[in-house]
Amino acid sequence: MDAVNLLGFDLEGLAAYCEQLGEKRFRATQLFRWIHQKGASDFAQMSDLAKSLRDKLAGRAQIAALTVISEHISADGTVKWLFDVGQGNAVEAVFIPEDDRGTLCVSSQAGCAVGCRFCSTGHQGFSRNLETSEIVAQLWFAEHSLRKRLQTEERVISNVVMMGMGEPLQNYGALVPALRIMLDDHGYGLSRRRVTVSTSGVVPMMDRLREDCPVALAVSLHAPTDPLRDQLVPLNKKYPIAELLEACNRYLERAPRDFITFEYCMLDGVNDTPEQAEELVRLVRNSKVSCKLNLIPFNPFPASGLKRSSNERVKAFAEVLIKAGIVTTVRKTRGDDIDAACGQLAGEVQDRTRAHIRMVRAPVVVKNPPQRNSS
Repeated sequence: MDAVNLLGFDLEGLAAYCEQLGEKRFRATQLFRWIHQKGASDFAQMSDLAKSLRDKLAGRAQIAALTVISEHISADGTVKWLFDVGQGNAVEAVFIPEDDRGTLCVSSQAGCAVGCRFCSTGHQGFSRNLETSEIVAQLWFAEHSLRKRLQTEERVISNVVMMGMGEPLQNYGALVPALRIMLDDHGYGLSRRRVTVSTSGVVPMMDRLREDCPVALAVSLHAPTDPLRDQLVPLNKKYPIAELLEACNRYLERAPRDFITFEYCMLDGVNDTPEQAEELVRLVRNSKVSCKLNLIPFNPFPASGLKRSSNERVKAFAEVLIKAGIVTTVRKTRGDDIDAACGQLAGEVQDRTRAHIRMVRAPVVVKNPPQRNSS
């Protein structure tokens, strides 16, 4: 019988597991701290655990990290790891150091089935969902390896963004326990506003996340109209913009002081004109969603057939939004010299979806017919 990987348990799950072993629930809190706060992987190190529990764990459980295939460090300090997740699949995680924070970008799937036109991961196709232990293992390894490298016992990672490979809300069952581990004061102790789930718009799961674990939410918008977004984000055909914005408003009902981050990848000649900026202003105003816009310079890759908007186009687009009173930022590109920037994560995927054929498409059509009726 394979040993159970304790990285896959949130605190409640670990307490239930300890009870199965005939131990008191409080032992789970001790064990949880050793794993996540101290980065211990050897039960013998856990000096305040009862020896009887350590003996039981040694025969039945493990703290199994992912194997690191490669590590690349950018000139700007960004670090990218490629982790082996078995059966020919590998996923990437990226650490982005800044003056006031350290952000880890985490993957949730080996590949992605959504197939956004501007995303390198989507062009690789989809193999499988990651398990909770595989999601958490990226954070566990990054946090504790960086502490050793920096020779500190202080927390290095202050923010986690589920913006790596995959659509997190299509792996909901594994995602939520992972989020709870990140938030738990006995684990990584992150504020819910410092843990962000990015989604292309899986509306039913957005509603569930609001009830189960309402962390910060980033929504991949990328177009002000349905006809254009249909081409850029295929999921829009199932959950069009009007439905998506209604779900955003529902998400904020639990925490009215929060906001949604709308991500908007700037594509030359596709979605970056002043007229489209004005359409975006009208869309945001009419939706009444409390939000900010994050304009993302596109990071080109050969299979996309798309180009990055010029700095001048991005600036002009942003000025329209800012003039309208919409909080707008332009994401600073980090790690692009090691293919660690937004949209560049690819890893290795044993595709089960024939994406290399499915995503060979004609150029994006930029005409904007009337918005479909969402009623």
